[in-house]
Amino acid sequence: MKRQPNILILMLDQLSGTLFPDGPADFLHVPHLRALAERSLRFANCYTPSPLCVPARVSFMTGLLPSKTGVYDNAAEFPASLPSFAHYLRRAGYLTVLSGKMHFVGPDQLHGFERRLTTDIYPADFGWTPDYRKPGERIDWWYHNMSSVTGAGVAETSNQLEFDDEVAFHAEAEIYRLARGGEGRPWCLTVSFTHPHDPYVARPEFWDLYQDCPALEPETAGIPFAKQDPHSQRLLLANDYENFEIRPEDVRRARRAYFANVSYVDEKIGRILSALSRCGLADDTVVVLCADHGDMLGERGLWFKMSFFEGSARIPLMLAAPGFEPTRVETPVSLLDVAPTLADLACPGGAESMLPVDGSSLMGLAAGEGRNAPVLMEYAAEGSYAPLVAIREGRWKFTHCPLDPPQLFDLEADPLERRNLAEDPHHGPQVVAFMQQVEARWDMAAFDAAVRESQARRWVVYEALRQGRHRPWDYEPQTDAAERFMRNHLDLNVVETKARFPRDE
Repeated sequence: MKRQPNILILMLDQLSGTLFPDGPADFLHVPHLRALAERSLRFANCYTPSPLCVPARVSFMTGLLPSKTGVYDNAAEFPASLPSFAHYLRRAGYLTVLSGKMHFVGPDQLHGFERRLTTDIYPADFGWTPDYRKPGERIDWWYHNMSSVTGAGVAETSNQLEFDDEVAFHAEAEIYRLARGGEGRPWCLTVSFTHPHDPYVARPEFWDLYQDCPALEPETAGIPFAKQDPHSQRLLLANDYENFEIRPEDVRRARRAYFANVSYVDEKIGRILSALSRCGLADDTVVVLCADHGDMLGERGLWFKMSFFEGSARIPLMLAAPGFEPTRVETPVSLLDVAPTLADLACPGGAESMLPVDGSSLMGLAAGEGRNAPVLMEYAAEGSYAPLVAIREGRWKFTHCPLDPPQLFDLEADPLERRNLAEDPHHGPQVVAFMQQVEARWDMAAFDAAVRESQARRWVVYEALRQGRHRPWDYEPQTDAAERFMRNHLDLNVVETKARFPRDE
């Protein structure tokens, strides 16, 4: 592998790591993801820093937990002064390009990317700000509800399908541009899809693949509301579950559409990887595949994300690079680890050239070394009334919220998290030990105060900016049509020669 390899990052939205125990699960029709897994380091126990899009993505880009970035929810501003992996790579001489979703909130819509090929699918303003001052309030116009489940099914196109079609088209075109010479620099192309995120609507050709799928029923049956843990009860209320009847057929259709959309994205990824290979770039390119968070998919009667249970919090992470030995890595890791890993692969001084971050480079694990650091997670957004934190260490997962009883799961003995061992007196010493870790790592009162202050500020700013002339922050892709294809100020022979790849020598 050359000193500064090209980097292709493939990011999916809401793809659960429980479907990737060692590459894709057998029932998934994903030939391209399966082929990628066969040549990758496969991190079987990777976790999101926060089970929600914006805080997870900002943590992915910076290597910092939400309590450090101040990005707690889907309407929190990503400060332009926070260095991202795109900044570090660009400072090291890379061309940095983004195609697709990253859900940057605020006026900075690049965050170190030199070029951005598409707009985003979600708004860039403060309109989706939750409000801890009003616990239990449902903000109907943007909160999730169960219509994604009851309305699951087939369609030729949708809002999200149109977006991802565009993301893939521009990404493939960018690879051809880079193959023709680009700008003579190593490059990092991030391609970020919105699928298989709900709504659970799929195209017929992918829906049909799962006619006889053996995984249409959740492994853990729905738990009655009264027996759910307090945070899960709050999520159910936030998702308006009381106003929807979720039938068994709805569950099967929603899961079928979700699996179908994984296959849809697989087809897009296949085209991108094929272009990379056909252009002769594969041998010099590191490929990273990840997701921002998972989806509960009806397990325990829960849907979407916002939870520390495995379906929501665990994500796939695969790293394919020339010289890396394909293997499964059991050690728990975090999406926070991607940024320092990219720095190790590409920047002079490696990860040590970065400012302090919460993640750690994966290069040691790639070389067969051990790691003892726990994986940390945080959540402080809709459906919560106060911040929650979690620690995955060894076989254990511990969850703490000041409002709730603690949760402790032994993921080796109980991978479906059916027994909360914090209720068992025999595990009292472990609960005490984890609480000592929580108290050493977090000031929960200060965390809660910071979230409330951020929410209150943003509500004032959002309401003010909606009055009078509105100047949106949403990214507008720039296309200079006068310099594309054939124009009379350009030499036709030069245009045709430059655009052809490979060129006729």
